Amino acid sequence: MTAEFSTPRRLTTEEIPSVVNDFRLAARNAIEAGKFLFDGVELHGAHGYLIVQFMKDQVNDRTDHYGGSLENRCRFALEVVEAVANEIGADRVGFRISPFANYLESGDSNPEALGLYMAESLSKHGILFCHAVEPRMITAGEKKECHHSLLPMRKAFNGSFIVAGGYDREDGNKAVMNGYTDLVAYGRLFLANPDLPRRFELNAPLNEYHRETFYTSDPVVGYTDYPFLEYAM
Repeated sequence: MTAEFSTPRRLTTEEIPSVVNDFRLAARNAIEAGKFLFDGVELHGAHGYLIVQFMKDQVNDRTDHYGGSLENRCRFALEVVEAVANEIGADRVGFRISPFANYLESGDSNPEALGLYMAESLSKHGILFCHAVEPRMITAGEKKECHHSLLPMRKAFNGSFIVAGGYDREDGNKAVMNGYTDLVAYGRLFLANPDLPRRFELNAPLNEYHRETFYTSDPVVGYTDYPFLEYAM
């Protein structure tokens, strides 16, 4: 069976405020769901999704005030940030960004300028954290060392700065100790190790993750079947 999809199109200028409002409502609904479910929201401005499609010049070919210049391309992202922050409080809002990545062909000709501009702008909105993907994570699953650095973004953002992208225990600790970041986020290692903080604390062996199970429809395999430390030793 072949899935059918509608042909993508640009949002009209008149439609954009409604989409911004959808983000606002989603954030409010998350908080209203209860304090035991959500403390806040992280806006996904990375990896080829809608927000980053506005931000990156390889994708955004608009000719209105949401396209062209860096400021115009970031306008939609910052309108979403402002709307959500006004709705639930800036101290409950984070933003994930991947200026250097090319996920879903969403590259940019000047990722350094994009990252710095967004870090400065997010800081002005007073949000809680900026969660940046390492430049070495250009495409999904590949880790390539490069000369780019997130340090200018880290210095420009006044809140908590989080980095993600291929970190292990050793280089994560090193990044924090050297002042490169405030926090390190782990994804694949956490999927395979539900007790990852304890394993890091004890410097215990880690379960190996299986990428082929990451994006399947099975609700169990690859997500809830990795053993805890007690059962792995």
